[in-house]
Amino acid sequence: MNKAIVLTNGLLTSTDAKTAHGLIRGTERFTIVGIVDAPATAGKEAGELLDGKNRNIPVFGTFDEAIASIKEVQFLVIGVATVGGRLPGNMLEIVIKAIQAGLSIVNGLHEYLNEKPDVVALAASKGVQLIDVRKPKTREQLHFWTGEIYKVKAPIIAVIGMDCAMGKRTTARMLRQACEANGLNGQMIYTGQTGWLQGGKYGFVFDSTLNDFVSGELENAIVTCWKETNADFIFLEGQSSLRNPSGPCGIELLISGNAKHVVLLFAPKRKYFDNDEHWGAIPSVESEIEIIEKLGSTVIAVAINTENCTEEEAFAYQKEYTQKLNRPVLLPIQEGVSSLIPVLQSLVK
Repeated sequence: MNKAIVLTNGLLTSTDAKTAHGLIRGTERFTIVGIVDAPATAGKEAGELLDGKNRNIPVFGTFDEAIASIKEVQFLVIGVATVGGRLPGNMLEIVIKAIQAGLSIVNGLHEYLNEKPDVVALAASKGVQLIDVRKPKTREQLHFWTGEIYKVKAPIIAVIGMDCAMGKRTTARMLRQACEANGLNGQMIYTGQTGWLQGGKYGFVFDSTLNDFVSGELENAIVTCWKETNADFIFLEGQSSLRNPSGPCGIELLISGNAKHVVLLFAPKRKYFDNDEHWGAIPSVESEIEIIEKLGSTVIAVAINTENCTEEEAFAYQKEYTQKLNRPVLLPIQEGVSSLIPVLQSLVK
């Protein structure tokens, strides 16, 4: 795999760096050899900072330090997903410096590098690529919903959350990996740029798809995946949440994607959407389950995002919600998701 440095530029420990967090946890598309963040985190190990698990990925304070230390790097990946999808701070200056050093750039933001003539010209002169992952497909590349989804025989499981940055993609990826470890053919449909960056084969970028074609792109990804892999289970990566006012999302997965089973994520210590009181309070888990099940799907498990929790609090919440909800409650970071395998197997018996 091509070696890549990930650029977070001071945001590594924030939820804005969720793209970097996904790449630190794993990718089949690149070998991540370093993170460019800030002097405050320089010298630390990225996995240790993220979740206490060392992955041998050093953090550098500047791009110059990274490129002096790591040889034969092919790519710089922009590792942040900011509100509005714009390049934050002086990140463009670092991108230009990386191009001058001969690195191709992978950009998952809505601010496209290929629309900046000076950057395009510089990249051409250096013989490197500018890859805008979120650049919309042309009309000719898009699919409209057909109903072929109803031919898919494998259980379709939507992994959705109560808010943004809940761990939906990470949990869906972990479920796929747990299936593989147990001799089951689990496949994942990515719906964001990070899923592609992690090596996803089947999927599309939801928030850069013209609304008329979201349902069709979702259906096409699921149907293609099932036909080509004969999957036992298909996991759908959720985006945002059903009731986040900045971008409600999820009904498409349940209705157009025919996901009759759901793994629902929530963070018990997060009170407001995007941690912004002005955006409104996050409703109860019980009310979210009620909505999902009125739409004709079943919540087969709940998973807890344990941000700002101690270990003791995490396991206390697990016990509390197992009793409250009378269904499996997962702690993906602390325990993984393999305990859900018997539940998945029951869906096909």
